[in-house]
Amino acid sequence: MINAAGDPRCPCGGQPEGATLSACCGPYLAGESWPPTPVTVMRSRYTAYAVGDSDHLFRTWHPATRPTDVSLDGSLEWLGLEILTSSEGDVEGVVEFAAHWRSGEGRSRQAGVMRERSTFVHRAGRWFYRDGVELT
Repeated sequence: MINAAGDPRCPCGGQPEGATLSACCGPYLAGESWPPTPVTVMRSRYTAYAVGDSDHLFRTWHPATRPTDVSLDGSLEWLGLEILTSSEGDVEGVVEFAAHWRSGEGRSRQAGVMRERSTFVHRAGRWFYRDGVELT
């Protein structure tokens, strides 16, 4: 969705709700600032998946668990993010979310929801995604 100024709505839904990409996750993806909480890291990572920014995913992944190559599935279209629950301590945070997607065209079109409990760790003054457990 494009607003009157031509700045698209942030794929994560925006903080505050409905905020544009440049007012929400854009500065994190551009490397201008770092997401200050586990929830903002989660939102920025979802946005990176939605816009195809594998560099941001790599930067925000904890070095102990990140893969050597962060490849994105270009056939997926990310449709929306729901933060279900979150908690934050001094060293670790947890975010449960539901990410809605669709793939394919015509009769082969599929849609689904990925639910995950993601763990984030605070390291060197920054929050990083460590790992996640898919929820059913």
